Amino acid sequence: MTRRVLLLFPWVAFGQSPSVVSVQKIWDQGPHNAFTDLLRFRDEWFCAFRESEAHVGGNGGLRVLVSADGDHWKSAALVTEPGVDLRDPKLSITPDGRLMIVAGGSIYVGPAGSLSYQGRQSRVAFSRDGRRWTSPRKILAPGDWLWRVTWHQHRAYGVSYLDTSTAPRSGALYTSRDGLHYTRVADLEVPGVSEVTIRFLPDHTMVALARREIDPRHGWIGTSPPPYTQWTWTEIPHRLGGPNFLVLPDGSLLAAGRSHAPPGPTTVVARMTTKSYEPVLTLPSGGDTSYPGLVFRDGLLWMSYYSSHEGKASIYLAKIRLP
Repeated sequence: MTRRVLLLFPWVAFGQSPSVVSVQKIWDQGPHNAFTDLLRFRDEWFCAFRESEAHVGGNGGLRVLVSADGDHWKSAALVTEPGVDLRDPKLSITPDGRLMIVAGGSIYVGPAGSLSYQGRQSRVAFSRDGRRWTSPRKILAPGDWLWRVTWHQHRAYGVSYLDTSTAPRSGALYTSRDGLHYTRVADLEVPGVSEVTIRFLPDHTMVALARREIDPRHGWIGTSPPPYTQWTWTEIPHRLGGPNFLVLPDGSLLAAGRSHAPPGPTTVVARMTTKSYEPVLTLPSGGDTSYPGLVFRDGLLWMSYYSSHEGKASIYLAKIRLP
């Protein structure tokens, strides 16, 4: 595909807000390209996302792109499973130095245009080089969606949420030493919980940024000290989609995700604390959009995301200067 870079005027306020350096479309070859993550691994950039026919349904595959410089990208792999819609790939590096993808695996049956959802179970795949991947393996139980894991002190931690027709969504924190076998740590008292990203502060406090799907659909921020069984939660006045955040070298938090503020959905960067979330920068985006991957490197925030503001859901990479 033709590489296109948009250079934008920095959005600043008295030098205290992030500013966009560039935004580049890096992939649009699938009918629908969405739900990204981004990682730096062995001196290369890797971006993973779902490639399928539409936002929901079909048999999605997990496309993995690779780049040596962050400007020129090519396909490294397409991870698939026959009859399964693989969704929302999230990248991490295991303690033994492998790349790991955790993803959802949904089953749909029926003719195109009238697919019927049959169930789901999380999957995991591993790679030594980002190009050759193991076959996806089921983890946890049917119905579970382990949306993202973060490694801390040689253990993976992540929140799996259950979606039932008879009760609001519920979630639980799990941990694993190998990425395959998980132990339940605690139930999360977050009504309607959905996608959750967790990170760790320097003092080992766990911080969670959670999407919720019951009215008013406001996100929640939670904190818990080791062993992560007791939680304190704060509601934020923002509806989230694809929430992600980083702990920066100075200990501050920076988040990104979908905003539902008027006039419509966009992808934003937000200042975050353990009790607050404040959007400060809107990326070129709209329509079907969000699900950012975040890496802080060499003074810049590197951010993958998807958006349909240019006609169809495509993958973008933004470089953002932080104050």
